[in-house]
Formats: sequence, C-alpha cells, structure tokens
Amino acid sequence: MKQYLDLIQDILDHGVVRGDRTGVGTHSVFGRQLRFDLRAGFPAVTTKKLAWKSVVSELLWFLEGSTNEHRLAEIKNDNKPYDQLTEQERHTIWTANYEKQGVDLGYEDGELGPIYGHQWRHWDDTYIGFSREVDENGEAIPTKEPDHIDQLKNAIIDISFNPTSRRIMVNAWNVAKIKSMALPPCHYGFQFYVSGEHLSLMWNQRSVDVMLGLPFNIASYALLLSIVAKLTNKIPHELIGNLGDCHIYKNHIEGALEQVSRTPHELPTLLLPEIDYTSHRQGAIILKELFGFPGTIGLDEFLKMVKTSDFILENYHPDPTIKMEMAV
Repeated sequence: MKQYLDLIQDILDHGVVRGDRTGVGTHSVFGRQLRFDLRAGFPAVTTKKLAWKSVVSELLWFLEGSTNEHRLAEIKNDNKPYDQLTEQERHTIWTANYEKQGVDLGYEDGELGPIYGHQWRHWDDTYIGFSREVDENGEAIPTKEPDHIDQLKNAIIDISFNPTSRRIMVNAWNVAKIKSMALPPCHYGFQFYVSGEHLSLMWNQRSVDVMLGLPFNIASYALLLSIVAKLTNKIPHELIGNLGDCHIYKNHIEGALEQVSRTPHELPTLLLPEIDYTSHRQGAIILKELFGFPGTIGLDEFLKMVKTSDFILENYHPDPTIKMEMAV
C-alpha cells in the first residue's frame, strides 16, 4: 500500500488549496491512478486500521440494491432486525448523509434515494426508441427499453458467457436521478476485464476523500472483484482506480502527516464465505445449455447465504486508528 502513502505525500507537497461543498476546505490534486495486484494480497491499508466491517456491510448493501440506511444497519449487524438494534448498532457510515442530505430531500425512515445499489441493480431511467415496425400511417412505432435494468447481474453474465466484451460495465451516474440522491455517486462506474482465468476491475471516481474514503473505496472494490471472480470461477487479478479530484480536507492534514510517517506492513489475505459456489455456476450453465440464455450465476442466492462476519481478513495487523472527522 505504499502507493497510497505516495498519493498522500503528493497532495501534501503539491495540492492546491480549494473550497468545497462541505465548507471545510481541501488540499487537492487532479487525475491520479492506483493499481493493485490482488494475487499479491488483499489491498487493505495497514498504516491505520481499516473499518472492515463497514466495508463489507456497505458492499453487501449495494449488491442487494437497497437504498435504506436502516437496512445497512441490519446488514452491518449480521441481519439483526432494526427494531432490535441499540442506538450504537443503528449508526452506519451513511447515517450522517441521511440526517443531512436525505432529510433535506424530504426522505424519511432512513431512505436515501436512488443511490449506488439502486443504480447497480435497478437502473430505472426509461429510454424511448423506435422499432422497425410501422403503424398504419407508416410511422415508426415507439418502443421502450426495460424500466429496470440489473447492470451488475448483466455484467456477471457477460463475464461468464461473453468474456471478450468491452461493455462489461456498471454505471451509477444516472443523470436523470442525481438530484434525487442523498449523495451523488463519488465512485460512479466500473468495468470488468477478463483475460483467460483472470478477472480485473477498473473503477472511476470523481471525488476522492483520500484520508477517510479512499482506503474504504480500495477495499470495497477489491472485495467486489473477489466476490464476482468467485461467482464466475475466475482468479481476481488487477484492481485499478482512476481518480479525479483527490483531496485531503484541511482538518485531516495532521492525520495525513501521521500516516505518511508510518511504514506499510504485509498485506492480509481475504477469506470468502465457505459456500458451494460451484452449484450456482452449474445451475447457470444448465440454463444456458437448455434454454439458450444464461442464468443469474447465483448472485441473489449468494447474498441470501452470507452475512458480514463471514468475510475475514486473515493476518491483518494494521497500525492504530487515526481519528478524523468525516466532512458532510
């Protein structure tokens, strides 16, 4: 994870002081790229403790397609019902966004609008096109694409059955829905790349909170790549992050200086839940052979079978937490 520390130092040395939406102010650089080979270990930051439980629960929440912060709290606590959670257990990394932007948009009971998970699993903007058929007056008949497109499931199907496609992509930046989101997507899209038995992922991010958000983003997309690779019988290979506005908030400078003074440790190993992945893939292959179309590769079945505590970082020995306040 030295390249992460190098990015921090780059911003400390060359960052431009800028205002921002939160009013806190930042030191910022633009246009950086990070690359990690997952065969060398799981890219969890080791120069401070990663909030692993929050990483896993948020990703499972995205994969489920949920947009409710209360549901995130349940997932974080291994699916314990919300009404049985303590106040501390109910708090999530999205609580502050709900209480500010969500409430300002008129949402209630933890709702956040059509954010990441909704776009990944239920892209809902309708495109009106024209078919080849014509009406009695010779005019082209308007057609509609499906109102709800499961981008992630389509990507998983292509990885298995159309691996050389250059369209294995998932997009969260739904322009028609931005104003309805409690927080417009910071990481707004990702693309898979299949090379033989290996699977790689590249994500794009417009706004990068380098001290609090970026270690979280790296681990989250590494976990996503690992899960999808397991479901499609691939080996997770390269994780690439294309980063736009990379910034350190002014109230994080002290923490940044502390972190770059530390030395990275050996990377941990990710242990995924022990379930029968093969049966899910086999069921999808049978559908392909019998009916000529691919199955779902077990994504929803997988989500029903796992919980947050099933995902383990083995041999993870980070330095102590560096406390920094999130800017909202």
